[in-house]
Amino acid sequence: MSRRTNVLACLVTSTLLSLVIAAPAAAAAGAAAVSDWDYVALGDSYSSGVGASGQTGLCLRSSNAYPGLWNTANSPKTYRSNACSGATTATLRSGQLSGLNAETDLVSLTIGGNDIGFADTVITCTLASDSGCATAVANALVKVRDQLPAKLNATYADIRGKAPNAKVVVLGYPILFDETVANCGIGGMSVPKRKSLNRGATELNAVIAARSQAAGFTWSSVADEFAGHGICGNNAWLHGLTVVPPTNSFHPNNAGYRYGYLPALNAALG
Repeated sequence: MSRRTNVLACLVTSTLLSLVIAAPAAAAAGAAAVSDWDYVALGDSYSSGVGASGQTGLCLRSSNAYPGLWNTANSPKTYRSNACSGATTATLRSGQLSGLNAETDLVSLTIGGNDIGFADTVITCTLASDSGCATAVANALVKVRDQLPAKLNATYADIRGKAPNAKVVVLGYPILFDETVANCGIGGMSVPKRKSLNRGATELNAVIAARSQAAGFTWSSVADEFAGHGICGNNAWLHGLTVVPPTNSFHPNNAGYRYGYLPALNAALG
């Protein structure tokens, strides 16, 4: 073996040994760090906890939303939820960023649905014909394509500016409806309507995923977790049209937050 080969072999061996030694230390540091984290939850009703039990205040926050569940399970150093029902990218930027700073370790959020009027679209579909629903979804998707990307870019830039060292996890929205059953209870939500709304949610999620990843954030879809648990299915993790309280309509229930959103956040954190 030549002298040059010996030198290269030594370098490779040394590098491998350093990786083997460092890996357990890095893993241990990461595991220990959770108790020292400062965690801030931002976003709209899917982060504040609308649909869960225990909602309070004007923002309808609940400890049974996924941020509160994660806080209970992990006991970070500090936890604060600024998420608020009805939030848009504009109201998040103007009213939810005060809790962020250079010490913030983790930020989670859902945002974008209210910017394109998705809740209004679902209500329209409840009352309209199949074709009227398809038109309402198409109109919402114009906003998704033409307006939402710039709004998300600005929102993500503001979050990064306020929390330069944080890991930011952006979670998506569930695909709301089961499409396999013919009868969907009150509201007259036919299979064509459900398919239109599900297609809209899929495209909305795709835009949020693309912009969050472009910002260097971690995207976490909840579509897989909620698969088989849509509204009208046998084991729904979402409320259908709800009379009391009406705000719960088309939001996750306790199971949706615990078994849908919380695992999606955990997966994003590794």
